[in-house]
Amino acid sequence: AGCGGGGNGNASNASMISISGTAATGKALANAAISIDCTRGSISVAADANGNYHATFSAELPCIIAATSGVTTLHSAAFAGGTYNITPETDLLLTYLAAQLGTNESALIIGFAVNTRFQQTLENQTDVLTAQAAVVQNLQQRYGVTLSTPNFLTSTFTVGQSGVDSDLEALLARGAIDVNGEPDRVAVTLMATAGAANPIATSPGTGTSGTGGTGLGGTG
Repeated sequence: AGCGGGGNGNASNASMISISGTAATGKALANAAISIDCTRGSISVAADANGNYHATFSAELPCIIAATSGVTTLHSAAFAGGTYNITPETDLLLTYLAAQLGTNESALIIGFAVNTRFQQTLENQTDVLTAQAAVVQNLQQRYGVTLSTPNFLTSTFTVGQSGVDSDLEALLARGAIDVNGEPDRVAVTLMATAGAANPIATSPGTGTSGTGGTGLGGTG
C-alpha cells in the first residue's frame, strides 16, 4: 500500500501507533483511498487489491477512518492501535454512536477534530463496544440474519471467506446494504433511532452510559 501523510508534530501526547484492517462491502474496496484522522495526527494510505490497509504513524488517539473507492465512502473508528475494519457495519456503528451523542454521522465526523466529547466517546472502548453490540442486535432483528462475527470492528477477515465478509454478503442480500456498498437508508434510520434512544451521558469517560444499548432491537 502506498502511503503519505500528515501528522501533527506538535502533538504532546502523540506516540507511534499502527492501525490496519480491511475495507470491504461484501467485496473488497480494492485500492481504496484510506484516510485516518486522529485527535492529533493523520495519515493517508492506499488499500491493496484485497482491501487491506496498514498505517504506522505518530498520533494521539482516537481516530476516525474513512475509505473511498469510486462512489462508495465508508467510515470507522479506532480507540487504540490494532485492527479496525471499514465496512457498512462500521459505518452504521458511527451512525449509532453519533445518535447517542445527539448528532448525526456527518456532524460527528466534521466536529471530531475540535469536540472533546466526541473524542472522549470514541476513545472509550466500553462505549464503542456496547454500541457495536447494539448494532448487531438491531441488524439481526430487523433483517432476520444471524451474524457470525459480532465483533465486526476489530476482527481480522479475508474477503471471500466466512466471518465478517459472509455477514456483509448476508446483509447485502437482505437489503441492509445498497448497490453502492453503503448502508441502506432504512438501516441508517434504524441505527439513528436506536442510538438516540440510548444516549451517552455527559461524562463518557465513565463507560457506564452505554449499558442497555443492546436491548433496543424492537425500535426498528
